[in-house]
Amino acid sequence: MLRIERAAGPTVAAYLFEGMSAFELGCVTEVFALPRPELGVPWYEFRACAETRRPLRALGGFSLAAEYGMEDFTAADTLIVTAVPDVRGEIPAGLIAALRAANERGARIVSICSGAFALAEAGLLDGLGATTHWRYADVFRQRFPAVRLDPDVLYVDEGRVLTGAGSAAGLDLCLHLIRLDHGSAVANAVARRLVLPPHRDGGQAQFIETAVSRRAGDDGVARSLDWALENLSRPISVADLAQVANVSARSYLRHFARATGTSPLRWLVRQRLAAARELLETGDASIEQVGAAVGFADPATFRHHFTRAVGTPPSAYRRTFRG
Repeated sequence: MLRIERAAGPTVAAYLFEGMSAFELGCVTEVFALPRPELGVPWYEFRACAETRRPLRALGGFSLAAEYGMEDFTAADTLIVTAVPDVRGEIPAGLIAALRAANERGARIVSICSGAFALAEAGLLDGLGATTHWRYADVFRQRFPAVRLDPDVLYVDEGRVLTGAGSAAGLDLCLHLIRLDHGSAVANAVARRLVLPPHRDGGQAQFIETAVSRRAGDDGVARSLDWALENLSRPISVADLAQVANVSARSYLRHFARATGTSPLRWLVRQRLAAARELLETGDASIEQVGAAVGFADPATFRHHFTRAVGTPPSAYRRTFRG
């Protein structure tokens, strides 16, 4: 099989198995396997790995053949498990052994969707926070009670072990990995090529059972959201949002929850923090000025919400993504 020669960069290996869906794997290959010489950084060397060299049947009536084996998977700088064959069944022993060996030598290990089951089975998530597709949350909790599962987020970063939510959230996690490796400018450039926002705010909660809709009464909610995004620097109450939506506060709360899957105050905090991230990445304003610009009058309150949501203080975030 022909191999494309390119400048050596960090190795990223993905695990292939019989009966897998190609979607999550496609997200990974689109981000890490596609050469990007225009970005001016050593790009990744991607390896598709499996426990066999024979073609593996994928969902949809086609087959995949991995060019690399499990030794290459174990030796990679970043290992990615996009899914497991069965969330209620036995995880392949070869995969578990590879994950444990890679973890012992300090590799970065990543899961997408049900791939978190493999990381948990290998014992890599005990005592740590993690996420998986919200549909598998109950099964995951039953199988791995030692893991602090959060099914409401798009991904969880625990340092060398990172877990992503279902399907398309894998793209969010892949972009996060690029931000960690190469900074926000490179990650933003890749996001633009993928026609994606560099950072998607919110979590899985907005997709559970009911997505954002425009059912009766929700047009007013949409109008209020647009208004709020244009006025993030000012105090905004539920009464203000209800007035823009032209409904009572009680009705607004009901329509808002149905349309977004969260509460107005939580949504506002997320939008303020998303705006703050952009200012921290691109501007030179002080932390206090950034907080005030996105509607946090008290710097301490801003730091509290930012640290709780992002996992690092605003000052450390700025150093990480502008370093």
